[in-house]
Amino acid sequence: MTATEMKERLVGRALKRREDPKLITGHGNYLDDIKLPGMLHIALVRSPHAHAKIVSIDASRALAMPGVVAVFTGKDMLDINPMPAAWQAAGVKNYPVPPRALAVDKVALVGDPVAMVVAEDRYIARDAADAVEVEYEPLPAVVDARKAVEPGAPQIHEAAPNNIVFEWECGNKAAADAAIASAEVVVKEEIINQRLIPTPMETRGSIARYDATTGEWTVWMTSQAPHVHRLLLTAFVFGVPETKLRCIAPNVGGGFGQKIFCYNDMAFTMWAARKLGRPVKFVEDRSENYKYSTHGRDHITEAELAGTRDGKITGLRVKTWANIGAYFSTVAAGIPTTLYGRIITGVYKIPAAYVHVTGAYTNTAMVDAYRGAGRPEASYLIERMVDRFAAEIGMDPAEVRRKNYIQPEDFPYDNGLGLLPYDSGNYEPALNKALEIAGYAEFRKQQEELRKQGRYLGIGISSYVEICGIAPSAWMGGQGWGAGLWESANVRVHLTGKVVVTTGSLPHGQGLETTFAQIVADELGVPYEDVEVQWGDTQGTPFGYGTYGSRSLAVGGVAIKRSVDKIKEKARKLAAHLLEANEADIVFENGRAYVKGSPDKAKTIGELAAAAAVAYNLPPGMEPFLDETSYYDPPNCTFPFGTHVSIVEVDPETGHVKLLRYIAVDDCGNQINPLIVEGQIHGGIAQGLAQALYEGAVYNEDGQLLTGTLMDYAVPTAAMVPHIETDHTVTPSPVNPLGVKGAGEAGTIASAQCVMNAIIDALAPFGVKHLQMPATPERIWKAIHGK
Repeated sequence: MTATEMKERLVGRALKRREDPKLITGHGNYLDDIKLPGMLHIALVRSPHAHAKIVSIDASRALAMPGVVAVFTGKDMLDINPMPAAWQAAGVKNYPVPPRALAVDKVALVGDPVAMVVAEDRYIARDAADAVEVEYEPLPAVVDARKAVEPGAPQIHEAAPNNIVFEWECGNKAAADAAIASAEVVVKEEIINQRLIPTPMETRGSIARYDATTGEWTVWMTSQAPHVHRLLLTAFVFGVPETKLRCIAPNVGGGFGQKIFCYNDMAFTMWAARKLGRPVKFVEDRSENYKYSTHGRDHITEAELAGTRDGKITGLRVKTWANIGAYFSTVAAGIPTTLYGRIITGVYKIPAAYVHVTGAYTNTAMVDAYRGAGRPEASYLIERMVDRFAAEIGMDPAEVRRKNYIQPEDFPYDNGLGLLPYDSGNYEPALNKALEIAGYAEFRKQQEELRKQGRYLGIGISSYVEICGIAPSAWMGGQGWGAGLWESANVRVHLTGKVVVTTGSLPHGQGLETTFAQIVADELGVPYEDVEVQWGDTQGTPFGYGTYGSRSLAVGGVAIKRSVDKIKEKARKLAAHLLEANEADIVFENGRAYVKGSPDKAKTIGELAAAAAVAYNLPPGMEPFLDETSYYDPPNCTFPFGTHVSIVEVDPETGHVKLLRYIAVDDCGNQINPLIVEGQIHGGIAQGLAQALYEGAVYNEDGQLLTGTLMDYAVPTAAMVPHIETDHTVTPSPVNPLGVKGAGEAGTIASAQCVMNAIIDALAPFGVKHLQMPATPERIWKAIHGK
């Protein structure tokens, strides 16, 4: 390939996202934009109690209101099953209690739906819902996971004794116990990873239409995984063939994990559409989203880290209480077990580690995957403990990290916790680059001088590794996941040379239409504008498991490449036939198939596509058309990594934190589109620093959500997010032919502890060793004053 041709390659170029003009000019098609003839609207009657028996429901006033079509309760829907529990903790007894479409005899959280009103428009439905009279018998509530499993705690579900969902462990307990017992230094800390509410720009909902003549549904849904939802709703909830349901995910205004799961509205809209013979629509408002749609994090952990005086880490022991919420969400058990416990040692070689996790029901919203899903909790814990260890032995935290990093020659690396081997890594260059950009050595000198002037600046380091490209089906099956996790793609080159890609992955902010088109255009040598990417409709796309876990490129993108490779192979065979040459002598590059050594004797991909489509002159046995499908199940996950550094200033008079600088050096393997990677890193960092400084879902002891609106739950504005300085290293993954790893969650996984470490560093002169998140001015002021 010539230098000119290399410059024209699309992979590696920072192209603007092709999706954005439509979305930012208001021409997107989101769920609430969809209007069907004869469509009815649903409003829910939700419990004001966190825990109560349902004594009676009187809907007579609501039914008498003009425009009200029907009112249904949970007892009307006993002919369908509860939502399925797709991922259970592996190797232990689980006690899954998933939610039903509507609560039947009792409620287990504020916002639990007990009845639904169906009306001609949403306003009538909302007014009528307020007219439904429900009598409750309140019961005691519990919202803290550790308290929920104590003797005498309120029992939430009879099927889960002592509110325990599972007791799970990984690692070597005897070795960890021995390492801690014999260590020169042991640091202990209680670490709380507070509950977060994902807050996507678009809330959730479903629209269902039923065709009585065929027994088929079409459901439009705010979904990150429409094929999975089709499978779960048909096979497990309704007990009908999968072919009876078409799921469509239109434009989705942010997911962050909250839209992965199978929710009750998908079921009750389907049920009502069949019952009433008209399309029905439900879209939650922001308050409903905060009360009922899944939350994230919510771990209480007791951690102990052991080491030597010269900075070598020798052992780690972790006990975590993971709040599952009131019901078992779709993949709830996998987050605090496989995706948290098995990567708790992070980027460090720790010879003895043990993790014990208790999953607990509480009278709160369900907890499931939220951006990073288990990895942020693990990375936060180990990075805070490494800083605590460094402070205890009086060693620079950067040097402690260097001393304990997994080394390049150690890969593929087995961390001993039942995880697949880390694929590749070179951690120190990312650390060095981040420290150099931050001016680390010079900052340390300035820090001492500024402290003498009464100014308290701190610098925080966060080195992270994450599990991405979550897919290997055989391994995931052993982790309690109830299906495969491969990904699919179809590529068709039409007679005119235009290319259509259909994928089981789907975007909700990731820029996949752009990235996937770059790959295909490069591989086939066609204009970027000639590649169309289609997604989100189970009728028109091959089965795929969806977009989450930073798997779209490393799994879905590779499935696309494999389909393109099949197209190229067929094109080579056809070219050999048309050019009257041996197939072994045909070269395909830059959109042309030619005889080796005779580049002028060539057929373009457009000519080959036309020849394959008209099928006038094909080799014996060749089928017409350039159309190939692939299902890709990778042999391993991928393990992106990096180091982030932040600099803060804390005002000791007020406790206010000013974030002065934020530096992110990430390694996601090869980058298809650096601009999209940078955008993903920016967004992830914003969510992580929000956890460190602002966000936290708070319930009172009665189970009332005190942060149930955007007036109370502190999502940061753009003015609260600093300029982010980004750089990268490149360590390609050997797992896939693109050498990619994943970048969608990295910023969130790295950033909360990066900021918290900086705040603790700034507060060191006051003897502050640890703070819980969020580091609000009040919390910091109290820590400074020992309160």
